[in-house]
Amino acid sequence: MRVKTNDLARRFREDWFQFNLILFFILLCLIAISLLFIKKSFIIDQIAAFEILNSRGDSSIINLIFGLQYLSVPVFYGWKLTITTTFLWMSSFFFGYKLVFTRIWKLVLLMEIIFVLPEILKIIWFVMISPSQDFEEITAFYPLSLQNFTNSSSLPSKWLYPLKALNIFEVIYWFLLVLGIYSLSKKQLKIAFYIVFIGYIIPFFIWLTFYIAVSK
Repeated sequence: MRVKTNDLARRFREDWFQFNLILFFILLCLIAISLLFIKKSFIIDQIAAFEILNSRGDSSIINLIFGLQYLSVPVFYGWKLTITTTFLWMSSFFFGYKLVFTRIWKLVLLMEIIFVLPEILKIIWFVMISPSQDFEEITAFYPLSLQNFTNSSSLPSKWLYPLKALNIFEVIYWFLLVLGIYSLSKKQLKIAFYIVFIGYIIPFFIWLTFYIAVSK
């Protein structure tokens, strides 16, 4: 019975990871672009500030900004996923685990889907629950983040991004990475946590600290 259970676990680890990396990356980019389009169409276009710009014939500025954002989505994901993978790959070597770089990249790509949820919640919040006419409120809002427990209007702008970055979805992402590294390495769960802690969590907080230090 134990042998059968181990076989099932091994088969599960092999099967759940058998997806096309390129197609999934394209799908993630399309989802992000679609959500960005929905936010522009149903939230940004409805606020008073944008209506004033539109009446003056200046809406092209907003359209240009969003157009650049659409184009930057693949570049952003490619950069973010590669940097995250590189740190995790180096961290795994530190603990003597020779994990394949492309398999870690595939793992990080798969786990990135967790960050789609807050964007969906943001759209639901401002479209159905609490419509806002304040552009700054919309851009500052991030579901289930530390920013929700502060008065963003009274904080220096350099604190807004770090407080948004510290959210429940980020913490869930950490645990998903740990489980993913554990599944790939087939070693101790404790070591998988150390790999993620050194390879992602510490660099994440270093980045936030650097952001605060250099921002005005």
